[in-house]
Amino acid sequence: MNYDVIIIGAGPGGIFSAYELIKQNAGLRVAVFEAGHALSKRKCPIDGDKIKTCINCKSCSIMSGFGGAGAFSDGKYNITNDFGGTLHEYIGKEQALSLMRYVDEINVAHGGQGTRLYSTAGTALKKECIQHDLHLLDASVRHLGTDINYVVLENIFNALKDKVDFFFDTPVDTVVRLEKGYEIHCGNDAHTCDKCIISVGRSGSKWMERICGELAIPTSSNRVDLGVRVELPAEVFSRLTDELYESKIVYCTKAFGDKVRTFCMNPKGSVINENTNGIITVNGHSYEDPAKQTQNTNFALLVSMHLSEPFKDSNGYGESIARLSNMLGGGVIVQRFGDLVRGRRSTPNRLKEAFITPTLQATPGDLSLVLPKRILDDIIEMIRALDKVAPGTANDDTLLYGVEVKFYNMEVKVNADLETCYDGLYVIGDGSGITHSLSHASASGVHVARRIAAQY
Repeated sequence: MNYDVIIIGAGPGGIFSAYELIKQNAGLRVAVFEAGHALSKRKCPIDGDKIKTCINCKSCSIMSGFGGAGAFSDGKYNITNDFGGTLHEYIGKEQALSLMRYVDEINVAHGGQGTRLYSTAGTALKKECIQHDLHLLDASVRHLGTDINYVVLENIFNALKDKVDFFFDTPVDTVVRLEKGYEIHCGNDAHTCDKCIISVGRSGSKWMERICGELAIPTSSNRVDLGVRVELPAEVFSRLTDELYESKIVYCTKAFGDKVRTFCMNPKGSVINENTNGIITVNGHSYEDPAKQTQNTNFALLVSMHLSEPFKDSNGYGESIARLSNMLGGGVIVQRFGDLVRGRRSTPNRLKEAFITPTLQATPGDLSLVLPKRILDDIIEMIRALDKVAPGTANDDTLLYGVEVKFYNMEVKVNADLETCYDGLYVIGDGSGITHSLSHASASGVHVARRIAAQY
């Protein structure tokens, strides 16, 4: 079947591309191809009872499917150019912010009513952080929560399902250039289109690398973020989370001059497993519904690794460390901060005696056997720095889960329209290496959709 536009990937970039294309021109023939399941069929088998750890499903329902890896996230949409990607370098700062605000309006209109928009504007916490050599980044953040985020996605899908052809559980094998337009191959089937938008997210990094190689699309290497997920009593960070919800704090370590940052803060949330290309890493969720909240807050501490020539495989470096953690712990490792600084592994008894109940069943162990010393030293120094603005962060019972890895796709060379060197072939979202967040990825989808719609 021939389409005007084919979108590969039903994550936030793909969803908002489809939404905006149909809004701009309801007569366009649009199809979305997604390797994962439809939203209603995305169910992780881990129930904490019969199935306690990842069983390596063929298609990970946490990472793939309608909504992408963000479907079961805590639904934080950060409106800022200070973090979340470099979209503003391509389309301009004001345009990027305008698109992120537009995305927020759509989310609110599709079930996000009543959720709160937090902001760092005018907060006294910024001055306090600076006094301790910590730097609070500026942002507005809409917190939908994992539960409301699902409702929003469900409503957007229902608004699109009769106007767009969705192909779930249909991985695209390859993309072929035609004399006019493109042809995508899915098993024995082929579909053609005039325009093609690729939005495969971080989990599609290896696929994206192969496609760029086959089509000779220029790319450049990117970074990888390594670290741990911290879990502590919600009261420790309540002063920050009550006012800001998501506080992005950056610290430059004294020992090595490395930058460590907080990431994906989940007040009263839960720590969860993630499966990326068969590797088990750690992440976090939080809910808007008080009945689903916990007594703990979790967030990541990440160190960015920009590896220079001749090394090019930054994601491979992150994968090797994550695999080592899986080898030693059978998955995710958890360790008390007090045990880490004393140079001893955590044991089931030590965790049982702690004044905190873990929200993820992980293997007690020793993170110093997994993470490089430099990264571990950076994390320890950051925890002690955070303890000055959130006393209790450096308590012995603070839990560290490892490893948390944020894989970034190699950056695909595109122009201001996010179009590759080939007319009508666009690469957007986290799969482009340009965006690193829900809001930026969604905004990139709207941007490209408007550019395409203007041509019809």
